[in-house]
Amino acid sequence: MAKRDYYEVLGIDKNANQTEIKKAYRKLAMKFHPDKNPENKVAEESFKEASEAYEVLSDPTKKQKYDQYGHAGLEGAFGGHGFTWENFTHASDFSDIFGGGGLGSIFEGLFGSGFGGGGRSRRPNNRGEDLQISLSLTLEEISKGISKKIKINIHDTCEECKGSGSQDGSVETCGQCQGSGQVRQTTRSLFGQMQTIVECPSCHGQGKIIKNRCPKCRGTGRNKKAKTISIKIPHGVAEGQYIRLRGQGNIGKRGGEHGDILVHIQEKEHNIFERRNADLICEFPISFSQAALGSEIKVPTLSGKVKMKIPAGTQSGKIFRLRSQGLPHVNSSYHGDLFIKVRVITPTKLNSDEKGLLNKLSIYDSEKKLNPDKSFFSKLKEFFI
Repeated sequence: MAKRDYYEVLGIDKNANQTEIKKAYRKLAMKFHPDKNPENKVAEESFKEASEAYEVLSDPTKKQKYDQYGHAGLEGAFGGHGFTWENFTHASDFSDIFGGGGLGSIFEGLFGSGFGGGGRSRRPNNRGEDLQISLSLTLEEISKGISKKIKINIHDTCEECKGSGSQDGSVETCGQCQGSGQVRQTTRSLFGQMQTIVECPSCHGQGKIIKNRCPKCRGTGRNKKAKTISIKIPHGVAEGQYIRLRGQGNIGKRGGEHGDILVHIQEKEHNIFERRNADLICEFPISFSQAALGSEIKVPTLSGKVKMKIPAGTQSGKIFRLRSQGLPHVNSSYHGDLFIKVRVITPTKLNSDEKGLLNKLSIYDSEKKLNPDKSFFSKLKEFFI
């Protein structure tokens, strides 16, 4: 069955801002929440579908890819297996989206136990922290795509206690939560009395009690270590985008899962080109004779110099377009264009021969009675009004 358009799912226009997106999701989430529709599989799927749409449209990077390429642009964004609650990164929005009232806890319990409550409980605090790093790239690197190796410090398994956190290996199952790391709690909300799943206060979500803590890691089961990571950067990335390296961040306490690494892309300023999305702009100097008589010049591109014709009578500021000489689009073989803006250079140092030629030329110029066009006077008038 084909996936529905995310804007259609939320019932919003494609030009909707973040406030409108959040408002539309809140309305659907309140309507289809499983606790308001017990044992209703249709409502359950509608709730999950709305949450998937909100996850994409509330994330600027995912939204940009979706707007440009549709569902195909998000291939691999959810681990290659489709959207699951582990992909939902906006649990912290719930206090804002639902205005408190206990619904934030309801959602946290839902995410921790798996949608619909049928899966194995996941300890909410046993996953390692995500790490963020910045990576500066040149336009040449962005044009081709590149692999980088970076050395970072992460929390990894303690070698002394093998990640158990115990000095002698003695670990007891928590008596309050029976090792699950979670306990059920009854609360009141807009929908009446409801049960939620929260972190166990005795073991702090770990499910185990350690009496003799490892002195090296102080019972956490992890230590800081230096690690070299490899990052594969696809061509066409842009400033502000990020790449997620799943499972390469900090390891969770006492054998928990690894977090992720978020690599934020930064773009180094280029000394020749200015970037506008996938297009490039370059200002190129030409002489008066080249502009007047026409010429063939060699202009720079990211892959080397190419020939470009300058027609006779070219004016300073004229822009020429070289198709497909810009940057490639992400996940695409299509390229942007290169725009060359020519600037006629007035010589500042002249020898006697050059002065003689220009003096002769000035005689002809004086006979042509050059006048500015109407647009010049319109702009001049606007300037002084």
